[in-house]
Amino acid sequence: MRFLPVNLNAVLVELDDLAQTLALLQSLQTEPVAGVEELIPAARTILVYFNPALTQLPQLIDAIGARSVAAQVERSSHRVQIPVHYDGEDLREVADILGVAPADVVRMHTGGEYSVAFTGFAPGFAYLSGGDARLDVPRRKTPRTRIPAGAVGLAGTFSGVYPQASPGGWQIIGTTPVQMWDLERVAPSLLRPGYRVQFVDIATLSPEALAALMTACAGERVAAPAGTGDAAGAAFRVEAPGLQTLFQDGGRLGHAGQGVGASGAMDRGALRAANRVVGNVAHGLGVDTACLEVAYGGLTLEALQPAVLAVTGADALVEVLTAQGRRYAVNTYAALALDAGDRLIVGTPAAGSRNYVAVRGGWSVAPVLGSASTDTLARVGPAALAAGDALRVGSTAGLPAVALAEQAAFAMPRADEEICLDVVLGPRTDWFAEQSLELLCSQAWAVTPQSNRVGIRLHGDVALTRAQAKELPSEGTARGAIQVPASGQPVLFLADHPLTGGYPVIASVASYHLDLAGQIPVNARVKFRVVRAFDVAQTAPA
Repeated sequence: MRFLPVNLNAVLVELDDLAQTLALLQSLQTEPVAGVEELIPAARTILVYFNPALTQLPQLIDAIGARSVAAQVERSSHRVQIPVHYDGEDLREVADILGVAPADVVRMHTGGEYSVAFTGFAPGFAYLSGGDARLDVPRRKTPRTRIPAGAVGLAGTFSGVYPQASPGGWQIIGTTPVQMWDLERVAPSLLRPGYRVQFVDIATLSPEALAALMTACAGERVAAPAGTGDAAGAAFRVEAPGLQTLFQDGGRLGHAGQGVGASGAMDRGALRAANRVVGNVAHGLGVDTACLEVAYGGLTLEALQPAVLAVTGADALVEVLTAQGRRYAVNTYAALALDAGDRLIVGTPAAGSRNYVAVRGGWSVAPVLGSASTDTLARVGPAALAAGDALRVGSTAGLPAVALAEQAAFAMPRADEEICLDVVLGPRTDWFAEQSLELLCSQAWAVTPQSNRVGIRLHGDVALTRAQAKELPSEGTARGAIQVPASGQPVLFLADHPLTGGYPVIASVASYHLDLAGQIPVNARVKFRVVRAFDVAQTAPA
């Protein structure tokens, strides 16, 4: 196995094949290594997040490198049957590639049993290995801009089902009416790593048999997540939501098995400072309590009852319009008392891009998978605020005093500035020409308007070029990863990035600069400076 640098708190373990990957994953799950916080398996790699305060990289490499990867992984006894209409637009093309008839492709696909190897790309998207060995087809040369939910596809030796409409390059051979991802199901993801899967041709099923399969896949149900609700008992009314205002907290960890990433606040330092200011640090609340994340200003809240708030993050004009009509500016990173009828107004930032609004007692919002964060790519979490929404507040009983000494952790970046971000090279620097490694740091990269919570889309006068043109098997991607698609124009992944990706990552923004990256506004320019996690890829001793 090889250990490839990812970030100051993450390393990519590369193995020879899927069997070794699953064997190592099982070993690390059965006997965890001290300090390891999250494991993201993929086709030939495992992305390992660790806590540098609990373990150092050399010790981590020794501990993981000593594990055997020869064990045969036992599959789960849980078996899922998925009914499929074999009417996909690529069925004929797949048959031609394999030199068989379309009916033969259907027989191959339904004739074998699959196993969920790993999840990623989107919540509920499972990479299925096994089945008929003849079903080995390349991805489409040009990915489609939209593939419908329920599409059943092939890519290489993997099968998969798209849980939601999205772009994609898999060969589509059919569709299923089964929901692969359903938040009203006790286990939202139908498929988990290790599950056994069999596809069934709907054309061979009676109506009763199809109904039975659909009922089995629907699973045990729970109530849908609550929304912001009506005005009864509300503490605030949203008068104007701005460009985008979301609930965000410290993120949701531990759900990689369902293909769900962490998400969370783009500037976690600002989120925590806001909660400290209003005293949300005890009695069930903490520094990662949900705040409102306001992108590029425009938020107006009307207080329906007295409350204490704080606004942190971007350098924006924050004002109060009182019920009596008096308007005045207030400081950020300071406690603010509002009376019923007062309005809080967050203006467009002069520097930075996101503000955080905390309320004493915390915003009362139903969590989804243990977090109130909204993942815009995965579509998990509360909806963005809309005009007229009613917002509730938790109890303030027993909370400590507000904080008085909070301040921004860094100078907020401006749109007319060049911002320097430290990066750790890897894990796929060897996929790029030497001049591309030099160009990454010598050239200033413009932040384009297509940037969002998923990532910053960068544009340089000269594109990066690869030294290798082959296809990279999907592997885990980290927050801060700088992924380089075929265009050569990098994408810097942020809070809502996909769990796995198929483009090589040339470097990652150092973990201590991620909050700064989350505040960079559109039209700013970014330069990268290399720091070292470790110098070269390391190979575990035999």
